[in-house]
Amino acid sequence: MKTDLNDMLMARARQVIPGGVNSPVRAFRAVGGTPRFVQRAKGAYFWDANDTRYIDYIGSWGPMILGHGHPAVEEAVRQAAADGFSFGAPTEREIELAEEILALVPSMEMLRLVNSGTEAGMTAIRLARGATGRNKIIKFEGCYHGHADALLVKAGSGLATFGNPTSAGVPPEVVQHTLVLEYNNIAQLEEAFAQHGKDLAGLIIEPIAGNMNFVRATVEFTRRCRELCTQHGALLIYDEVMTGCRVALGSAQSVYARSIPGFEPDITVMGKVIGGGMPLAAFGGKRAVMEQLAPLGPVYQAGTLSGNPVATACGLATLREIKKPGFFDALAAKTRRLVDGLTAAAAAEGVPFSADCEGGMFGFFLLPELPQNYAQVMTSDGARFNQLFHGLLDRGVYIAPALYEAGFVSAAHNEDDIAATVAAAREVFAQLGG
Repeated sequence: MKTDLNDMLMARARQVIPGGVNSPVRAFRAVGGTPRFVQRAKGAYFWDANDTRYIDYIGSWGPMILGHGHPAVEEAVRQAAADGFSFGAPTEREIELAEEILALVPSMEMLRLVNSGTEAGMTAIRLARGATGRNKIIKFEGCYHGHADALLVKAGSGLATFGNPTSAGVPPEVVQHTLVLEYNNIAQLEEAFAQHGKDLAGLIIEPIAGNMNFVRATVEFTRRCRELCTQHGALLIYDEVMTGCRVALGSAQSVYARSIPGFEPDITVMGKVIGGGMPLAAFGGKRAVMEQLAPLGPVYQAGTLSGNPVATACGLATLREIKKPGFFDALAAKTRRLVDGLTAAAAAEGVPFSADCEGGMFGFFLLPELPQNYAQVMTSDGARFNQLFHGLLDRGVYIAPALYEAGFVSAAHNEDDIAATVAAAREVFAQLGG
């Protein structure tokens, strides 16, 4: 019997890394089996330790919108690395990247570069509190904003219940000012503002919740979030770490602005695509809010590697590619073909299935209708999903190893990749439906 090098690597990793991984979902605990240890990647594919090729639909959980190893990005990174890895001093490229992002997302007048989405989200909350002089924050069940203490909260049993920590090591008093509401529940949102409006610093939301797989905020819910924040003087924080420059060139806020004229958030949190696969994120907003940050204002934030010269080169090259005419039209059409193909394959085998997509981001559920909130997401068939995951994996298709994670299509995926994925899914659905 041939030795599985993934098994060997996982056994070795467990001796020196908790759970054998450096981010929990990679451990395959939700789906069972052994994680694939990636050796290399190119275009729409990666190869594991056994040199088995997979069509990759996680794309480093979103950043690889161009696919792996895009020539223009690789060349930009090589040139930047030759000049130096890190300086701890400003560079012109930081300005260039900031200018590029601000041009794409005009709700921001200034931004600051950081190293991760968690760092950006954490600081956005601090900034909202500092700018308003208030303490309370609203978040929504099923929306993930990084692993900062104040945001690792689950919903209570009643309306606007103050959060309880979802992680050991987070004292209850740290999350006592975090209110958790049901996603897309307008009545609950209105009551929370009626009760706590004068104390609310901000509301943070994923406009398309990618950690519930793929759940959109409705237009009506989005409009009401904006209206209530404006009415009560709270700041609307859009967490676009996943959706930023992924669902549209102007990010998810530009998608909602089509239905809500003039719509924009007060603070935007971004990551993933803007770094092109390097550790880079950002948060930004109107000038008056952003000038509350040190060294201009009293809200402190700093980072040794923030604005890293290699990361900014990677991000800048990526953004210049996705700006090219027709890029997002082609990406969205490709993603739609994948989603429609999967839906038709499931229907042919009588498997309950629903799916949605926007730009290069997609998600699906083993449910007859798309869910609107976390409670509905939780009714999806986890056991059947695990069968689907491993069935696809055995056929060379790699999707997220968790029921609650969105998927991503890149510009490097071609029609053969889409067709092969749909064909593999049809075979698995035939087994699930039998």
